[in-house]
Amino acid sequence: MNKSIISLQSIDKDYYVGDITVRALRAIDMEILEGEFAAIMGASGSGKSTLLNILGCLDKPTNGKYKLDNEPINELNKNQLAHIRNQKIGFIFQSYNLLSKTSALKNVELPLLYNNTVNSKERRERALKALESVNLLDRMFHMPNQLSGGQQQRVAIARSLVNNPVLILADEPTGNLDTRTSYEIMSLFQELNKQGKTIVLVTHETDIAQFTKRNIIYRDGRILKDQKIGNPKNAKVALENLPAEEGFEERN
Repeated sequence: MNKSIISLQSIDKDYYVGDITVRALRAIDMEILEGEFAAIMGASGSGKSTLLNILGCLDKPTNGKYKLDNEPINELNKNQLAHIRNQKIGFIFQSYNLLSKTSALKNVELPLLYNNTVNSKERRERALKALESVNLLDRMFHMPNQLSGGQQQRVAIARSLVNNPVLILADEPTGNLDTRTSYEIMSLFQELNKQGKTIVLVTHETDIAQFTKRNIIYRDGRILKDQKIGNPKNAKVALENLPAEEGFEERN
Protein backbone atom coordinates (compact mmCIF):
# COMPACT_ATOMS: atom_id res chain seq x y z
CA MET A 1 0.00 0.00 0.00
CA ASN A 2 1.23 3.48 -0.87
CA LYS A 3 2.26 5.68 2.03
CA SER A 4 0.14 8.58 3.26
CA ILE A 5 1.12 12.00 1.93
CA ILE A 6 -1.77 13.97 3.48
CA SER A 7 -3.48 12.94 6.70
CA LEU A 8 -6.17 15.18 8.24
CA GLN A 9 -7.85 14.21 11.49
CA SER A 10 -10.85 16.17 12.84
CA ILE A 11 -9.74 19.43 11.24
CA ASP A 12 -11.68 22.55 12.20
CA LYS A 13 -10.96 26.07 11.01
CA ASP A 14 -12.75 29.03 12.56
CA TYR A 15 -12.53 32.71 11.65
CA TYR A 16 -13.70 35.46 13.96
CA VAL A 17 -15.46 38.58 12.68
CA GLY A 18 -16.25 40.69 15.73
CA ASP A 19 -18.45 38.54 17.93
CA ILE A 20 -19.32 36.20 15.06
CA THR A 21 -17.55 32.87 14.56
CA VAL A 22 -17.37 31.63 10.98
CA ARG A 23 -16.76 27.90 10.78
CA ALA A 24 -14.90 27.44 7.49
CA LEU A 25 -14.03 23.76 8.04
CA ARG A 26 -15.81 21.30 10.31
CA ALA A 27 -14.40 17.98 11.52
CA ILE A 28 -12.57 17.12 8.27
CA ASP A 29 -11.04 13.65 8.03
CA MET A 30 -9.14 13.03 4.80
CA GLU A 31 -6.21 11.01 3.54
CA ILE A 32 -4.34 11.34 0.25
CA LEU A 33 -1.96 8.52 -0.60
CA GLU A 34 1.26 8.74 -2.58
CA GLY A 35 0.52 8.71 -6.32
CA GLU A 36 -3.07 9.93 -6.06
CA PHE A 37 -4.53 12.62 -8.33
CA ALA A 38 -7.43 14.25 -6.50
CA ALA A 39 -9.71 17.19 -7.27
CA ILE A 40 -11.13 19.26 -4.42
CA MET A 41 -14.39 20.79 -5.56
CA GLY A 42 -17.06 23.08 -4.19
CA ALA A 43 -18.82 26.37 -4.72
CA SER A 44 -17.41 29.67 -3.47
CA GLY A 45 -17.54 29.62 0.33
CA SER A 46 -17.53 25.83 0.56
CA GLY A 47 -14.20 25.72 2.40
CA LYS A 48 -11.95 24.46 -0.39
CA SER A 49 -9.65 27.52 -0.39
CA THR A 50 -9.32 27.36 3.39
CA LEU A 51 -8.43 23.69 3.09
CA LEU A 52 -5.83 24.44 0.41
CA ASN A 53 -4.16 27.00 2.68
CA ILE A 54 -3.91 24.40 5.44
CA LEU A 55 -2.60 21.71 3.08
CA GLY A 56 -0.02 24.18 1.78
CA CYS A 57 1.15 25.04 5.32
CA LEU A 58 0.07 28.65 4.78
CA ASP A 59 -2.42 28.46 7.65
CA LYS A 60 -3.01 26.25 10.67
CA PRO A 61 -6.25 24.59 11.72
CA THR A 62 -8.12 25.74 14.82
CA ASN A 63 -8.44 22.11 15.93
CA GLY A 64 -7.32 18.74 14.65
CA LYS A 65 -4.10 17.21 13.35
CA TYR A 66 -2.39 17.50 9.97
CA LYS A 67 0.47 15.29 8.87
CA LEU A 68 2.30 15.88 5.59
CA ASP A 69 4.49 12.99 4.47
CA ASN A 70 4.11 11.65 8.05
CA GLU A 71 5.43 14.89 9.58
CA PRO A 72 3.18 16.58 12.20
CA ILE A 73 2.58 20.06 10.83
CA ASN A 74 0.77 21.50 13.87
CA GLU A 75 3.95 21.42 15.93
CA LEU A 76 6.14 23.40 13.52
CA ASN A 77 7.15 27.06 13.86
CA LYS A 78 7.14 29.63 11.03
CA ASN A 79 10.68 28.87 9.86
CA GLN A 80 10.04 25.13 9.86
CA LEU A 81 6.81 25.64 7.91
CA ALA A 82 8.67 27.74 5.34
CA HIS A 83 11.19 24.92 4.96
CA ILE A 84 8.38 22.37 4.48
CA ARG A 85 6.75 24.56 1.81
CA ASN A 86 10.03 24.86 -0.05
CA GLN A 87 11.12 21.23 0.21
CA LYS A 88 7.92 19.18 0.15
CA ILE A 89 5.26 21.18 -1.72
CA GLY A 90 5.08 22.47 -5.28
CA PHE A 91 2.54 25.29 -5.72
CA ILE A 92 0.68 26.15 -8.94
CA PHE A 93 -1.67 29.13 -9.07
CA GLN A 94 -4.46 30.33 -11.36
CA SER A 95 -2.56 33.55 -12.12
CA TYR A 96 0.81 31.77 -12.67
CA ASN A 97 2.65 34.09 -10.21
CA LEU A 98 5.74 34.43 -12.41
CA LEU A 99 8.23 37.26 -11.97
CA SER A 100 7.48 39.53 -14.92
CA LYS A 101 11.03 40.74 -15.61
CA THR A 102 12.64 37.32 -15.22
CA SER A 103 13.14 34.61 -17.86
CA ALA A 104 11.31 31.30 -17.79
CA LEU A 105 14.53 29.58 -16.71
CA LYS A 106 15.15 32.00 -13.83
CA ASN A 107 11.51 31.69 -12.71
CA VAL A 108 11.92 27.92 -12.51
CA GLU A 109 15.20 28.25 -10.60
CA LEU A 110 13.59 30.50 -7.99
CA PRO A 111 12.61 27.86 -5.35
CA LEU A 112 16.15 26.49 -5.44
CA LEU A 113 17.58 29.87 -4.39
CA TYR A 114 16.18 29.11 -0.93
CA ASN A 115 17.75 25.64 -0.86
CA ASN A 116 21.31 26.04 0.43
CA THR A 117 22.17 22.43 -0.42
CA VAL A 118 22.01 23.18 -4.17
CA ASN A 119 24.84 25.03 -5.93
CA SER A 120 24.38 27.24 -9.01
CA LYS A 121 25.39 24.51 -11.49
CA GLU A 122 22.92 21.98 -10.07
CA ARG A 123 20.26 24.70 -9.86
CA ARG A 124 20.61 25.35 -13.59
CA GLU A 125 20.60 21.61 -14.43
CA ARG A 126 17.48 20.94 -12.37
CA ALA A 127 15.65 23.93 -13.85
CA LEU A 128 16.50 22.80 -17.38
CA LYS A 129 15.26 19.29 -16.62
CA ALA A 130 12.00 20.70 -15.22
CA LEU A 131 11.47 22.86 -18.31
CA GLU A 132 12.18 19.86 -20.51
CA SER A 133 9.50 17.87 -18.66
CA VAL A 134 6.89 20.48 -19.67
CA ASN A 135 8.23 20.81 -23.24
CA LEU A 136 9.45 24.40 -22.88
CA LEU A 137 13.22 24.19 -23.29
CA ASP A 138 12.96 26.25 -26.46
CA ARG A 139 11.38 29.11 -24.48
CA MET A 140 13.79 29.14 -21.53
CA PHE A 141 15.01 32.70 -22.15
CA HIS A 142 11.58 34.17 -22.89
CA MET A 143 9.98 36.61 -20.45
CA PRO A 144 6.42 35.88 -19.24
CA ASN A 145 4.95 38.55 -21.54
CA GLN A 146 6.48 36.70 -24.49
CA LEU A 147 4.62 33.50 -23.57
CA SER A 148 1.00 32.47 -24.03
CA GLY A 149 -1.14 31.76 -20.96
CA GLY A 150 -0.68 28.01 -21.39
CA GLN A 151 3.08 28.40 -21.70
CA GLN A 152 3.19 30.57 -18.57
CA GLN A 153 1.28 27.90 -16.69
CA ARG A 154 3.74 25.26 -17.90
CA VAL A 155 6.59 27.39 -16.55
CA ALA A 156 4.73 27.51 -13.24
CA ILE A 157 4.38 23.72 -13.31
CA ALA A 158 8.10 23.34 -14.02
CA ARG A 159 8.82 25.62 -11.07
CA SER A 160 6.62 23.44 -8.85
CA LEU A 161 8.63 20.35 -9.88
CA VAL A 162 12.15 21.69 -9.51
CA ASN A 163 12.55 20.76 -5.81
CA ASN A 164 11.10 17.27 -6.43
CA PRO A 165 8.25 17.80 -3.92
CA VAL A 166 6.17 15.01 -2.37
CA LEU A 167 2.99 16.98 -3.16
CA ILE A 168 1.84 19.29 -5.94
CA LEU A 169 -0.97 21.69 -4.97
CA ALA A 170 -2.73 23.36 -7.90
CA ASP A 171 -5.23 26.15 -7.19
CA GLU A 172 -7.64 26.55 -10.14
CA PRO A 173 -4.72 25.97 -12.57
CA THR A 174 -6.97 26.16 -15.65
CA GLY A 175 -9.09 29.07 -14.44
CA ASN A 176 -7.49 31.63 -16.78
CA LEU A 177 -7.19 29.32 -19.78
CA ASP A 178 -9.45 28.43 -22.71
CA THR A 179 -10.76 24.90 -23.19
CA ARG A 180 -8.02 23.65 -25.50
CA THR A 181 -5.21 24.98 -23.34
CA SER A 182 -6.92 23.68 -20.18
CA TYR A 183 -6.96 20.18 -21.66
CA GLU A 184 -3.27 20.50 -22.57
CA ILE A 185 -2.47 21.38 -18.95
CA MET A 186 -4.59 18.49 -17.66
CA SER A 187 -2.82 16.13 -20.08
CA LEU A 188 0.48 17.28 -18.57
CA PHE A 189 -0.85 16.68 -15.04
CA GLN A 190 -1.96 13.18 -16.04
CA GLU A 191 1.51 12.45 -17.41
CA LEU A 192 3.17 13.72 -14.21
CA ASN A 193 0.80 11.58 -12.16
CA LYS A 194 1.75 8.53 -14.25
CA GLN A 195 5.34 9.27 -13.27
CA GLY A 196 4.33 9.01 -9.62
CA LYS A 197 3.60 12.62 -8.65
CA THR A 198 0.91 13.16 -6.01
CA ILE A 199 -1.36 15.98 -7.15
CA VAL A 200 -4.21 17.78 -5.38
CA LEU A 201 -6.07 20.17 -7.64
CA VAL A 202 -8.71 22.69 -6.52
CA THR A 203 -11.31 23.42 -9.18
CA HIS A 204 -14.95 24.41 -9.55
CA GLU A 205 -15.07 23.03 -13.11
CA THR A 206 -16.64 19.57 -13.28
CA ASP A 207 -15.21 18.87 -16.75
CA ILE A 208 -11.68 19.48 -15.42
CA ALA A 209 -12.31 17.25 -12.37
CA GLN A 210 -13.21 14.38 -14.71
CA PHE A 211 -9.52 14.10 -15.66
CA THR A 212 -8.52 13.27 -12.06
CA LYS A 213 -8.77 9.95 -10.20
CA ARG A 214 -10.71 11.17 -7.17
CA ASN A 215 -13.27 13.92 -6.57
CA ILE A 216 -13.67 15.33 -3.05
CA ILE A 217 -16.65 17.69 -2.93
CA TYR A 218 -17.06 20.27 -0.16
CA ARG A 219 -20.13 22.14 1.01
CA ASP A 220 -20.45 24.41 4.04
CA GLY A 221 -17.08 23.35 5.41
CA ARG A 222 -17.76 19.62 5.27
CA ILE A 223 -16.98 16.81 2.85
CA LEU A 224 -20.21 16.17 0.98
CA LYS A 225 -18.87 13.38 -1.25
CA ASP A 226 -15.56 11.59 -1.72
CA GLN A 227 -15.51 9.32 -4.73
CA LYS A 228 -12.86 7.47 -6.69
CA ILE A 229 -13.05 7.85 -10.48
CA GLY A 230 -12.63 4.37 -11.86
CA ASN A 231 -11.96 5.44 -15.42
CA PRO A 232 -10.85 9.09 -15.62
CA LYS A 233 -11.18 10.89 -18.94
CA ASN A 234 -7.97 10.93 -20.96
CA ALA A 235 -7.07 14.59 -21.50
CA LYS A 236 -4.95 13.84 -24.56
CA VAL A 237 -7.84 12.01 -26.24
CA ALA A 238 -10.28 14.77 -25.23
CA LEU A 239 -7.90 17.30 -26.75
CA GLU A 240 -7.72 15.39 -30.03
CA ASN A 241 -11.52 15.20 -30.20
CA LEU A 242 -12.02 18.91 -29.52
CA PRO A 243 -13.39 20.84 -32.53
CA ALA A 244 -10.70 22.94 -34.18
CA GLU A 245 -12.47 26.20 -33.38
CA GLU A 246 -13.11 25.31 -29.72
CA GLY A 247 -11.12 27.54 -27.38
CA PHE A 248 -7.98 27.97 -29.45
CA GLU A 249 -5.27 30.05 -27.80
CA GLU A 250 -2.79 31.63 -30.18
CA ARG A 251 0.78 30.44 -29.61
CA ASN A 252 3.72 32.81 -29.58
